[in-house]
Amino acid sequence: MSAATPAQSDAIVIGAGLAGLVAAAELIDAGKRVTILDQEPEASLGGQAWWSFGGLFLIDSPEQRRMGVHDSIDLARDDWYGSAGFDRDDEDAWGRRWAEAYLDFAAGEKRSWLHAMGVRWFPVVGWAERGGYTATGHGNSVPRFHITWGTGPGLLAPFLARVRAGVESGHVTLLFRHRVDELVVEDGAVVGARGSVLAPDNAARGAASNRDVTADFEVRAASVIVSSGGIGGNHDLVREQWPARMGTPPVSMLSGVPAHVDGRMLGIAAQAGGRLVNGDRMWHYVEGIENYAPVWAKHGIRILPGPSSIWLDATGKRLPVPLFPGFDTLGTLEHLRTTGHDHSWFVLTQKIIEKEFALSGSEQNPDLTGKDIPLLLQRVRAGAPGPVEAFKDRGADFIVADTLDDLLDRMQQLTPDVPIDAARVRWEIAARDRQLDNEFSKDSQVNALRQARNYRGDKLIRVASPHKILDPSAGPLIAVKLHILTRKSLGGLQTDLDARVLGSDGAPIPGLYAAGEAAGFGGGGVHGYRSLEGTFLGGCLFSGRTAGRAAAAQ
Repeated sequence: MSAATPAQSDAIVIGAGLAGLVAAAELIDAGKRVTILDQEPEASLGGQAWWSFGGLFLIDSPEQRRMGVHDSIDLARDDWYGSAGFDRDDEDAWGRRWAEAYLDFAAGEKRSWLHAMGVRWFPVVGWAERGGYTATGHGNSVPRFHITWGTGPGLLAPFLARVRAGVESGHVTLLFRHRVDELVVEDGAVVGARGSVLAPDNAARGAASNRDVTADFEVRAASVIVSSGGIGGNHDLVREQWPARMGTPPVSMLSGVPAHVDGRMLGIAAQAGGRLVNGDRMWHYVEGIENYAPVWAKHGIRILPGPSSIWLDATGKRLPVPLFPGFDTLGTLEHLRTTGHDHSWFVLTQKIIEKEFALSGSEQNPDLTGKDIPLLLQRVRAGAPGPVEAFKDRGADFIVADTLDDLLDRMQQLTPDVPIDAARVRWEIAARDRQLDNEFSKDSQVNALRQARNYRGDKLIRVASPHKILDPSAGPLIAVKLHILTRKSLGGLQTDLDARVLGSDGAPIPGLYAAGEAAGFGGGGVHGYRSLEGTFLGGCLFSGRTAGRAAAAQ
């Protein structure tokens, strides 16, 4: 704890995740005194970013060029707007402007800014959200997913160091277990925050902590930055805001974020006059699996799949083109919500899992997180990565069998209430396998596999050589039951390009700023309807930096 007291602060940051830490670091650099409030214990410092894979969206980077990828801001802009689908003149007005500013950032100083702080990246650039539509549709035309060396913790490290240095210098007061219940508004300006001091708790990072109130508090400052995250841990709120275009809300979901990602501060900021927009836009994954060692309630892990697995709905019907693994997250979610079931299936081979399965998150990638080169080299050797094999052996959603009949029987046993059309599955797989008899095919997924391997990175570590699912030499066979996994809010507090929160009249609320997921990663929805991946952490970086610099200049 620093010698500074909250009463001496120039700015208050609510939420100690990546966006909040970046904002605080910028304020510290400007010589400002900062109070950081967070309802969780100190163990959770860094928020959701600590659990992340550390993927960043960069445009025309040295890493891309070394991999033979020709990217440009014009190509990235086509991809962004084709994915975002901005169609709301009022609610999207600032999101569009933030999109342009973010594209300039991602093509410009984003990499050099981070590189100067010691951040580095895995040399093979990943190809997320491949799309599969036309050039003006959703998806990344080229690989842009840059994995941070050290994953989420590696990206957090320089900002944590700057904040801790601020504590040592007396510029920062860190107040954990301080839950904000109200923003203080005087003469139309936000001048502070009031709330409850929660009882101490030794909960591990991400685990549920108590909500026992021991005292009240009030802190004041000229600027208040809300960087408290979204709603992904609050399933009731997710269902309440679920858009009709994505069908009915799932009855059963896993959580990709801890329970404290509850959306409380969004409502509190709205009560202070902030305008919430695009609440019906959200980003949830459809490749979730139950964590066999959960940290929080309903803890799910996302499979980051390569493109080879056969994707079936709950009854065994193959998903339509281009809903292949890794191509269109929300398109797949929207389709699956029409099936009447909350789960789906991957069917694959051992050969596929060894090359194509990665698990999202810092804790599931000890080689990248720990910067362990000998362990990293195992990714190019025979066998699946250790964390993947652990899930295959211990995960409740994995089935391994030597024959398709046995696999289908056990799939049915795992989901006894949903009849699987076994004859349909046999037909789908046999028909798909016959497409491998020639070097050409009418099967779009088979053609996509061959095209993907034209990219050096995919051929090296990401896409298995095309083979028949029923080829015994590629076995055993594997089925994975997939769940919907909550993750991100794409809407939030509407902000201008200085990260100032806007009111219902479109004017900035004096003293109030927002950054990160709470601001829809900028403007109340920089992504529009869909993300290109690698843009959530990047959105926290950009909006946090913007908010910190703007508040410092106030």
